[in-house]
Amino acid sequence: MRFTVSLSQLRKVVTDVNITDAVQHYAQFIPQAMSLDKFVCFERLREKKVAMILRKLCVIKRRTECHYHYPLAVVRLICYKACPKTSFMFLRKELPVRLANIMSEFNSLPTPLKQVDSVKLVRGWYEETFVDLLEFESLESSQVTDTHLLRFAEQLDIIRNRHSRVVETMAEGIKEFKEQSRYDSFMDSIIQYFLDRFYMNRISIRTLIHQHILLFHPLSSKNKNQNAAIVGGIDQETDVLAIAEDAYDNARFLCEQYYMASPDCQFKSLNILAENQDELITMTYIPTHLYHILFELFKNALRAVVEFHQDSDTIPPIDVMICKGGDDVTIKMSDQGGGIPRDRTELLFNYMYSTAPRPPNPQAASTTPLAGYGYGLPLSRLYAKYMRGSLWLSSVEGYGTDAFVYLKVDPKEASENLPLYNKTSHNKYSQSVPVGDWSDSTVRTCPQDSHINNVNGASLSKRSYCTRANGPPRTTYRS
Repeated sequence: MRFTVSLSQLRKVVTDVNITDAVQHYAQFIPQAMSLDKFVCFERLREKKVAMILRKLCVIKRRTECHYHYPLAVVRLICYKACPKTSFMFLRKELPVRLANIMSEFNSLPTPLKQVDSVKLVRGWYEETFVDLLEFESLESSQVTDTHLLRFAEQLDIIRNRHSRVVETMAEGIKEFKEQSRYDSFMDSIIQYFLDRFYMNRISIRTLIHQHILLFHPLSSKNKNQNAAIVGGIDQETDVLAIAEDAYDNARFLCEQYYMASPDCQFKSLNILAENQDELITMTYIPTHLYHILFELFKNALRAVVEFHQDSDTIPPIDVMICKGGDDVTIKMSDQGGGIPRDRTELLFNYMYSTAPRPPNPQAASTTPLAGYGYGLPLSRLYAKYMRGSLWLSSVEGYGTDAFVYLKVDPKEASENLPLYNKTSHNKYSQSVPVGDWSDSTVRTCPQDSHINNVNGASLSKRSYCTRANGPPRTTYRS
């Protein structure tokens, strides 16, 4: 029997090998967490000074042969309002690192899940994006021209559009897997663990891409906001109350459209840092992320209240308290929607779990008023966690639910919360014994180092979770 291999097949095999090698190479690097302060502080430095710093760093990197392509203390300077070249030099390495870390986790997934068509499609998008970015990896600073910068911005726009349906497509893949395969509690924990890390990684990548496009893409930069407080997608004077009111108005529109009724909302704000505590509460934040969080909470609260009081003559209002303290801006949303049994509260943050009528497919979820596919709250919590915030629910069964959103006041402390692929995360996919991680709410961490992995007695990996907002990365080694 003759064995023949076509040229196209051979090229595909070679390409697959090259991609695998490149992913393994970039997966060695630790993603560098950006704080909100880092995103906006760099405009005060000139490009020549930045170039000098980066040249020194390249020398340090070669001498130490470390795995950090930019030390965190200097990443503080890599902010996107400086110049497109500086942003390009950072992103051409940082984006492949983040992609490679999450692509490595795809390989750790159970084989039946990896073979689902929708999951394979998502994985293919990530591989295609990774290859597209490798085109720019070898360019030195002196070789970068305006043509390269334009092509890079256009490529990022293509990548952003390519990944626009990732959430829905992955949801369809998980749905297919549950219908076709044996599904137990251990498999459910693996999926929860992976999706938390996968979507957090996606949020971080899209934030970096969106920031670069808003500032440096020719079409976006011509129409960019002239407000000096707005840097790309970050507003240094985010009006928390205005965003909350906007989220409520849009959620109320959906509620009235679906139920022909909706509760009112009473807003109250308290700024304890100001002499006049009624002073407007502003902060440095990403307005689109805050809107996403509050819109989802309002949708859930409105639906719960209307359904619980459907036989009543009056519908009680929703109460929202916004308070700015020394550490956090806290948003408390209280409804009288009947509450949730205590043993089901944590289930609300499980993907694919929803108390609303389920739409026929994930695509219908975006067009069905107040109906979700069980992704709203889990994703909202990730958006809150992304910049070291938090989202919690506290419920009184038979009465109502309080939702708490905590956001860091100091932009230097609001640093990205990034998943890292290492031995600890790999063991999570193969061991039934719980392994502590940032995405595991059952593991408690010390207040001072809440972002450092607590492995609950398990052996520490060589590279643990080590990003810090104010200081160099710290690698934890086991003696």
